[in-house]
Amino acid sequence: MGVLTQFSLPAPAKINLFLSITGRRRDGYHELQTVFQLLELSDILKFDLAPGEGEITVLCPGLDIPVEDNLVFRAATLLQQASGCPHGATVTIQKLIPDGGGLGGGSSDAATTLHGLNLLWRCGFPIEKLVAIGRSLGADVPLFIKGATAWGEGIGDRLTSIELPAQKYLILSPGCPVSTAEIFSHPDLTRDSSTSTIARFLRQGPPYNQGKNDCESVVCELYPEVFEALGWLSKWGAAKMTGTGSCIFLSIPTEAFGREILSQVPAKWSAIVSMGTQQSVLVGALDQMHG
Repeated sequence: MGVLTQFSLPAPAKINLFLSITGRRRDGYHELQTVFQLLELSDILKFDLAPGEGEITVLCPGLDIPVEDNLVFRAATLLQQASGCPHGATVTIQKLIPDGGGLGGGSSDAATTLHGLNLLWRCGFPIEKLVAIGRSLGADVPLFIKGATAWGEGIGDRLTSIELPAQKYLILSPGCPVSTAEIFSHPDLTRDSSTSTIARFLRQGPPYNQGKNDCESVVCELYPEVFEALGWLSKWGAAKMTGTGSCIFLSIPTEAFGREILSQVPAKWSAIVSMGTQQSVLVGALDQMHG
């Protein structure tokens, strides 16, 4: 592979097939169990080298947050500091994953940034080093760095890869970003769910929709749009909220069934059908670049 100065990489979304909160730690974080199903739905990040300048520029049309709060900027800065790299970069983000929807878009963008700049700046860091940097940015970041559908425990950062059959999902976004901090600090949040096991989860068989999301009732109470969207999609099957919301998902048996639902989605919402993946599309793209 020659010297790369410009390229693009995907940053895939995820859904939580279930989310159980089993306790609260002394540091305020929550113990949980979940299954992270990676999706083909992705943001696209473009990387441009700024040789010898050291400046990091993040461009994301339509995302209005201070640059110092942007996980992509923070990820780039941490990698630059850890590697001692003298170069800079411009990272341009094309957002296709709804913001604040529980699909992991910000964490995935940060993970793709670490992988991308590791290549662009020729840092040569192994994946374990990227995971260590990513863990300080958020509990979901290691998932996207490793890039495999997984059972998650701890605060979501203890991951065990699991094999699931191919499955399509319809993702419905009511368009109201949900604050994760608000949900996890809410006094009515369930924090004492029983623990389960990977074997017990797998025994239920596809489409693995028996588990619940402990955040769902609180989010529906605080965000009427989510409550309405969940009720609407539930007419078609076992719909469920992902993460701390606001997006709702439903496993669909056929493409035709998905198209029928999409044709009836109210104009005030947006929806997409996306395939679940065992290995993330980011890992596939990186393999192609290396190969």
